[in-house]
Amino acid sequence: MTESRSDLDSPWKDILRAYFPPAIAFFFPQTAALIDWSKPYEFLDKEFQAVSQDAAVGRRYADQLVKVWLKGGTELWLLLHLEVQSQSETEFEERMFIYSLRIFDQFRQVPISLAILCDESLSWRPSCYEANYPDTSLNFKFGTVKLLDWRDRMDELESSDNPFATVVMAHLKVIETKRDVDRRKNWKFRLTRGLYEKGYERQEILDLYRFIDWILVLPEAVEREFWQELQVFEEERKVTYVTNAERFGIEKGLKQGIEQGAVQEARSLILRLLSRRVGILPSEVRSQVESLSIDRLESLGEALLDFSDLSDLERWLQLHA
Repeated sequence: MTESRSDLDSPWKDILRAYFPPAIAFFFPQTAALIDWSKPYEFLDKEFQAVSQDAAVGRRYADQLVKVWLKGGTELWLLLHLEVQSQSETEFEERMFIYSLRIFDQFRQVPISLAILCDESLSWRPSCYEANYPDTSLNFKFGTVKLLDWRDRMDELESSDNPFATVVMAHLKVIETKRDVDRRKNWKFRLTRGLYEKGYERQEILDLYRFIDWILVLPEAVEREFWQELQVFEEERKVTYVTNAERFGIEKGLKQGIEQGAVQEARSLILRLLSRRVGILPSEVRSQVESLSIDRLESLGEALLDFSDLSDLERWLQLHA
């Protein structure tokens, strides 16, 4: 199966930012237990950009630097790294060390460095960066989790109340169903249905569904079969959180416009739809929308159908702009 949306960093970044405490609790419970989650956490985007912008480490969309507070009242920085495609051990471990070193050098903070490994290699398990000489040694260790380690624990994942159990299942099914369209469609429906059965609120269902939908790509004909099945399911439950008759037309129109280079027309369409959906846009909000990248503009086209007022748009922009 050809993956038309191969960039998995972007949806991972979105879901990590939207559900950061559950992510840390799911992947790194010992670290999560140290943190006082009653205090606000802060994504340090400018600080991370300062340490990564001239580092020869490639494109890193999903890396996150986050300030949290320990239960004793001490400030702590978490460096969370996502790896979708495995790199050579030296490159990856060196990159983790470089980031940590630069953060300490510029801000005098030693971050807790954590890595989520989403690759397909069972044997690749980086965990430290070392250098040893007769009179000097270095042993930099960082926390890692391997998503493949959950592949035989699907029952446990399906019964978990943590939203990141669904995220892990979706990612594993991307790997498992590369050559089986029907099985992928069935799992996409099963995971989406599970969002309702677990009793998530409407916004949680939409957030998690967007992740599922982004990475479990289906051919157009099979996607329509999936939507028909989901529509029947939602009608039986008397909810229409995900299915919407307008959605396919808007998404298809945006995609065609962007592919044909009509970016300004696509942006104008988004602005018109937003005005109809949430009312007149304040100039500051309008400017934010106009400055969105092509990828973000397409994501907004998918999301806006779920907006009910201006606050929904403002929340989306805070998370994605």
